[in-house]
Amino acid sequence: MIGGAMGIGKTAVGQQLKRDLPNSVFLDGDWCWDANPFLVTEETKAMVLENICFLLNNFLRCTAYDHVIFCWVMHQQEIIDAILSRLNAEDCRIHCLSLVCRPDVLEKRLQGDIAEGVRTPDILEKSLSYLPLYGALHTEKVDTSELSVQQAADLIAHSTPSHRARF
Repeated sequence: MIGGAMGIGKTAVGQQLKRDLPNSVFLDGDWCWDANPFLVTEETKAMVLENICFLLNNFLRCTAYDHVIFCWVMHQQEIIDAILSRLNAEDCRIHCLSLVCRPDVLEKRLQGDIAEGVRTPDILEKSLSYLPLYGALHTEKVDTSELSVQQAADLIAHSTPSHRARF
């Protein structure tokens, strides 16, 4: 499980891990809640957790995959705990990671996304406000400030056991 503020590189690192680790599958939590309009209500929050856990449990059950890589913002311990409590993970190891970086690095990354039209300017303040929240989580922190996507993926891949490891 890879968490981190918006724009920090979760999807890029997750996709790289999928390419680098054998027998891997990747799920981005955003895919489970891609709506217009994007509404944050108790009902939609419950729905996205149900969607995520359903897909993760199906991937965990499938013997074709040795590595299940999941990323999502996960800025509160309650979110991580809610997902973990619903997973049927008796046959695997779960590693909870948070990607972090210096605020100036995150701002530069987001400015690049904004310039490319991938994100809107309102993401800057929101993402930067999430960044300090990761310090309070019970996760391994991976500082990507000076790392390329490949370097971050290598660091994650080599810091965890390869036998039936689930990210």
